[in-house]
Amino acid sequence: MKDWAPSIIDSALFAFLSPGVIFQLPGKHRPVDFMNMKTSWATPGSPFWPMLLMSFLVILQAHLYI
Repeated sequence: MKDWAPSIIDSALFAFLSPGVIFQLPGKHRPVDFMNMKTSWATPGSPFWPMLLMSFLVILQAHLYI
């Protein structure tokens, strides 16, 4: 059996943490813009990605066997 949790969690984090999908920090006109589908030069999504991925896979030990 193959553990599918890392692949699924990583793909979901990539989709949700892509710049502008959920929020853009800093925004164009406000400190935080939501759902504008644009990117900025100072998007903090990349530091959150490995932290969330490690928390799901190492700390919570998520597994999904198919």
